[in-house]
Amino acid sequence: MIIAIDGPAAAGKGTLARRLAQHFDLAFLDTGSLYRAVGAKVLRAGGSAADPAAAAAAARSLSSTDLIATELRSERVSEAASVVAAQPDVRAALLEFQRRFAHQPPNGKSGAVLDGRDIGTVICPEPAVIKFYVHASLEARAARRFKELQDRGDSTTYDRVFQDMTDRDERDRSRGIAALKPAPDAYDLDTTGLTPDQVFQKALDHIQSRNRP
Repeated sequence: MIIAIDGPAAAGKGTLARRLAQHFDLAFLDTGSLYRAVGAKVLRAGGSAADPAAAAAAARSLSSTDLIATELRSERVSEAASVVAAQPDVRAALLEFQRRFAHQPPNGKSGAVLDGRDIGTVICPEPAVIKFYVHASLEARAARRFKELQDRGDSTTYDRVFQDMTDRDERDRSRGIAALKPAPDAYDLDTTGLTPDQVFQKALDHIQSRNRP
C-alpha cells in the first residue's frame, strides 16, 4: 500500500500522514523535511536558498543527520525550503530517494505514506496509489501555523505568518516544475473546521471504500 498526501502548508497533511502510517503500520516520509533540510543546510553554510548551485550541492550531499536538525521547523527554514523546492536540480537530486522509499519501504514495512506537494502527481502517479489532496482556507491554515509558532515561543505576528503563507502558496502553485496541484484521481479533503479525528476518519472511510471488492 502506498498512500500519497499532497497539499499546502498547515493543511493538516502531516498529522494525517503520521496517523495513517501508524494505523496501517506503514513507513512514513515527510518529504517536506527533505527540502527543509536542504534549505537549512544552505543557510547554515551562509549561502542563499535562491542560489541554484548552492541548493543543488546541498541536496546531493544530504545525509540522515540533516533530516533531524533542530531548526527545520523554523519560519526562516520554511521559506528557504519553498525556494529550493522550485529548483529543478534540487528536485532531481531528491526524486529517486522518494520513489525508492515508496516502492522499497525501510524496516520491512509493507507500504509507505508520503506527504508533500507533488507525491500523487510526480513521485507516485500510479493509479494504484491511494491519493489525497488535503487543503483548508488560507485563514485557517495561517491561524494553525501562528498558534504552532506561538506554542514554540516564536515572536512572529499573525499578519506576517499570513503573508508568508500567501507568498509560499503562490510559489508552490506557480513554479515551473512539480507545481502544487491535486492529482486528477486524488480524494479532495478540505480540513477547514474539522478536528484531526474527523479528518482521520474521512481518510479511513475513503481507503476502506477503495479496498472493497
